Amino acid sequence: MTGSFLNFFWTMMIIFIFVVWVFILFRCIMDIFSSRDLNGFAKFAWLLFIFLFVFIGVFAYVIIRGSKMSQHEIARNQERQDQFAAYVRDVGAGDGSSSAELTRLAALKDSGHLSDAEFAQQKAKILG
Repeated sequence: MTGSFLNFFWTMMIIFIFVVWVFILFRCIMDIFSSRDLNGFAKFAWLLFIFLFVFIGVFAYVIIRGSKMSQHEIARNQERQDQFAAYVRDVGAGDGSSSAELTRLAALKDSGHLSDAEFAQQKAKILG
């Protein structure tokens, strides 16, 4: 009974390690293709190394370029965030849009150029 449990435990452990390795493998391949600091030959060399030396290649890539992997991910996320922010600014600040007008009115009210009554009147006119 204990032998079968131990065999089951080791089988699950090996499967778990293999699944984790596959995730790391795909992560390394994605990083190789998306790296802007590697030229074509270096990308080919890393891919060849990873596929020829299956387990050692992946672990070598993680050890050698692991910090670059995180920097690349941070840069990609920052680029996506900047693109999203630019999109929101473009959509929200369109010519003649009600949100742009309300923002302008709020700024005038905050600066003291509009009273509360004037602000409410203009807001009602914009919102219809």
